[in-house]
Amino acid sequence: MSIQYFEGIGRRKESTARVRIMSGTGRFLVNDRPLEEYFPRTGDIEAILGPLSAAEQDRATFDITAVVRGGGVTGQADSVQLGLARALVKLNVENTALLRKGGFLTRDPRVKERKKPGLKRARKAPTYTKR
Repeated sequence: MSIQYFEGIGRRKESTARVRIMSGTGRFLVNDRPLEEYFPRTGDIEAILGPLSAAEQDRATFDITAVVRGGGVTGQADSVQLGLARALVKLNVENTALLRKGGFLTRDPRVKERKKPGLKRARKAPTYTKR
């Protein structure tokens, strides 16, 4: 017997998160660690749980697991948030309008710009000297 779950994939910068929602007791695991332990920074947990409050869903009624790969702390937190929002849409299509209004279903397209030849970084040029 398989457990019924709804999955959403979120991406941000170099991070990818696969988030699964199933009915349960309120556990939220990220890479097999509790959410509060994996994201100890203040504000990250509130941002990640934003889609749940926007869709007016109670965290205690779901077990949520996320597998995150790549990137840094901010990118991973934002990718989990997007994956959770997409999973909530699969759970109930009526959540789409609420999540869209909160801006949770829009993928942030900003990524690191590549380095250009002749420059020190993507845009920083060497110091100009006249003589």
